[in-house]
Amino acid sequence: MKSRVMMSMRRFWGESDPGVGNVRLAGRPVELRALYNDYSNEARRVLARSGLWLAVPVYVLFLITDLIFIPDVSHVTIPARFLIGGFSLVILEFQFLRQRRAGELEATCAAAVVLGYVVWLVPALQTANAEAFSYYAAFGAIFMMGVNLFFSLEFGLALASSGLIFATFLLSLTEFHYSSAYCLAFATFYLCCFVFTSYVNWKLNTERFNVFLNAREAELQQRQATERGEALLRLSITDSLTGMENRRAADIRLKQFWERWRQDGVAFAILLVDVDFFKKYNDYYGHQEGDYCLVTVANALSDIVTPLGASVGRYGGEEFIVILDLDRGEDALALADAICQGIEALDIVHAQRLDGFGHVTVSVGATITRDVVGTKLENVINEADRALYSAKASGRNCARIFDPNELPGGDASENIAAILKIAIQQNLVSLVYQPIQYLETGEIGAYEALMRLQLLDGSNSSPAVFIPIAERTGAIIELGYWAIRRACRDLLTRDIVETVSINVSPIQLRAPGFAAQVAAILAETGVSGHRVAFEITEGVDMEIRPDVLGSIQDLKRLGIKFWLDDFGTGFAGLSWLRLMEFETVKIDKSFLHDATGSDGAKILLEDIIGLVRNRGHRILVEGVENEEQFDLVKSFGIDAVQGYYIGRPAPPLKHPIAVRHAGRRLQASA
Repeated sequence: MKSRVMMSMRRFWGESDPGVGNVRLAGRPVELRALYNDYSNEARRVLARSGLWLAVPVYVLFLITDLIFIPDVSHVTIPARFLIGGFSLVILEFQFLRQRRAGELEATCAAAVVLGYVVWLVPALQTANAEAFSYYAAFGAIFMMGVNLFFSLEFGLALASSGLIFATFLLSLTEFHYSSAYCLAFATFYLCCFVFTSYVNWKLNTERFNVFLNAREAELQQRQATERGEALLRLSITDSLTGMENRRAADIRLKQFWERWRQDGVAFAILLVDVDFFKKYNDYYGHQEGDYCLVTVANALSDIVTPLGASVGRYGGEEFIVILDLDRGEDALALADAICQGIEALDIVHAQRLDGFGHVTVSVGATITRDVVGTKLENVINEADRALYSAKASGRNCARIFDPNELPGGDASENIAAILKIAIQQNLVSLVYQPIQYLETGEIGAYEALMRLQLLDGSNSSPAVFIPIAERTGAIIELGYWAIRRACRDLLTRDIVETVSINVSPIQLRAPGFAAQVAAILAETGVSGHRVAFEITEGVDMEIRPDVLGSIQDLKRLGIKFWLDDFGTGFAGLSWLRLMEFETVKIDKSFLHDATGSDGAKILLEDIIGLVRNRGHRILVEGVENEEQFDLVKSFGIDAVQGYYIGRPAPPLKHPIAVRHAGRRLQASA
């Protein structure tokens, strides 16, 4: 009832301006009176019931005065008192139990008072004790007071009841022949009582109504203030763009999950979801499209995890957080993979990526709470962050779960990533070349270009360190173009060697327009594509995708040869041999090093060479470091060798091997 009244008052006053309620109230008294009646109904019902239960005993007790003043008719008035009082209470209780409204109960009370007066007055007029009754009649004014004061009836009902009592008394004067002075005096007395009690009743009703208005207005203002506070709280924990929880709310959720984990042992998982290369997307397509992208990703993410009972929020610019009850790392990783696949399925075009993918993807890092002594909530969040970093380092668009045995990336990786952005402009990157000898002629027929990176302190970073970082950040694209251009200018335009081989990353092959850019570099340097070989590392987990194969075919049309590097170390080598023709297959050095100390390993190397030879590819063995290894591979009849025995990587025109290989060529000719 109370809530219904408050809603009605809101509609009446208006939500935005409750403070001017009193100004508006005067315009619609009917509606306000109805609201007042609704709001005070139950209280008035209780008051009417208690009032009549108190008034009836008092009414009955006046039988004593009947016995004193009008004993000759008391045998009628006394039963009448009991009859009226009892009958009134029965009717009132029936109405009360039937949940009748307060107005009906108050009407019963008013009728009981009027009837009580009439039923008492009529037989009292028949008394022979005229003088006593002339004074006793003044007690009738008590009925007026009861109507207006005792019951707190509404003004209209009280006025009508008092008026009936007053009219009944005036009629009684015609029956009882008093002097004119008596009639004037008592009529004036009743009239004064009527006016006084009616005025008091009006004042009390007005005050009660004003109290109701003020109380309701204050209550409405309090509720509106509470709702504004709740709205402000919602705003403070809601991301304005996506509508999901923001970082503050996510931190609150994390603490709740953490407390439950510490107290009840309920394990939970944290997943950090980061949109790959979002800055590139935002810069190229504009902030409006960037916002749309984030909203779309957020909605898809919610659709994936909300049915599982997860809490999801925006944790940063393009980073989201998912928290849910899970106790198995396999389940967390499966959910993370599902998130990656779900976002990729949105197929939001992202042509500016640096890794060759043409649409928006996400990287996901996950962790599960574990029983580790001294662990804190911050440690768990850091674990998820490290897992996310690992996902990014693995090429993005993938999921990783935290591995406590994996070393953290640290600040060094971030420093290298920053250096790679300026490496070309600051001449921090360079190429060295390692010779490749063809055994049939003994000549150095090719060089492999190897990239080197100098740090700001003058030290060098290992390719095993900075190449994966370049791939992760997308810097490998520009570095790759630079390496192709530099190798062509260093060796091929000067005709120092017939062929130069250059390592290419899967990310480069996936990059849109890679073949066209290579063609432009060849045209710029005046080099034929037949003198360039691109090495694909078989050990790299490179998905054999149609766009990669298409890029390779375009490059082959330019005359570029493809070599399969590190054959035998990965799991996709045979698949690559089946799908495309390689001009040369480079057998990893580990097989040669094992073969020099083990007959079984020697047989394995021979079998690998036979497998490749049967496929019709030229064979190059890497890692030839001494004469024994050189003689061994030569006995297998392979095509070419590479290693420290042949020559170490060095800048162009600085290889101290020319004299030695010249001597070997003379021996071969002899």
